[in-house]
Amino acid sequence: MQNRMKLLSLAAALLGVGLLGTACSTEDVAAGEHKLVFTAIPNENTTELKLKFDPVATYLSEQLGIPVEYKPAANYEASVEYFKNGDVQLAWFGGLTGVRARDAVAGASAIAQGVVDPRYHSYFVANENSGLQPGKEFPLGLAGKTFTFGSKGSTSGRLMPEYFIRKHAKMAPAEFLAGDQMNFSGAHDATAKAVEAGTYDAGALDYKTYDRMLAEGKLDPARCRIIWQTPDYADYNWTAHPVLEERFGAGFTAKLQTALIAMKDPDLLQAVNRPEGLITASNEDFEGLRQLAIEVGLVRQ
Repeated sequence: MQNRMKLLSLAAALLGVGLLGTACSTEDVAAGEHKLVFTAIPNENTTELKLKFDPVATYLSEQLGIPVEYKPAANYEASVEYFKNGDVQLAWFGGLTGVRARDAVAGASAIAQGVVDPRYHSYFVANENSGLQPGKEFPLGLAGKTFTFGSKGSTSGRLMPEYFIRKHAKMAPAEFLAGDQMNFSGAHDATAKAVEAGTYDAGALDYKTYDRMLAEGKLDPARCRIIWQTPDYADYNWTAHPVLEERFGAGFTAKLQTALIAMKDPDLLQAVNRPEGLITASNEDFEGLRQLAIEVGLVRQ
């Protein structure tokens, strides 16, 4: 009898733990469903990005009246996967990653961009000992030189530089440049430092990153000099997931767009390196870029 009572007590205890675990799990899911999680492409040092974006999360939480959390992404591809899977509902994307994310998620929409983003550009930069000189025309002297792009998913560090190489050199980068394959530094600041150090003769990167590094004394313009500025194109954007309307009610995405555009604090705008501020955006703003990505083979039609 005593053994039977012990077994019954143990069973009751285990059942209680199971019910408690189920309750906690349900509460966790419910909490997650009432929280906005966002990410950003890691175009620079990821540790620095978290320090910059956490205050943005606080700002959005105050403006929207809901919990908001920043979720770091290990690379450009991870940021798109987070968005596709619904792990994040908002993202600061580059032009290419934004196109890929919106193509993958029906109903996703670009809602904001920097004042400068409709007319963005890249810098082609070269080491002081490369023999390459600044000019207004595409630097065909890059032929046979070692060269690094940024991230494989970058607009300003990969898509547009590759597009202009193909357009002007009439051949693929792997045929035009040294080596039999493309090199990728992984980030704009890494490209600048690799060219400055002479690891590569030249490279291409986001002009804002280059300008900021110069202003902060993190780059020597004599050792890593601009040799060509590309024509303008559309680039970065905040893209919203359609689940936001289901989770927080009709009209929430418009409210989120208003909060982003109303963000005027220089410290908050520093997170996206847009001291000029943010303006509205739409998917149509990036259709031209999408067509270029299809042409280069980085987006499927």
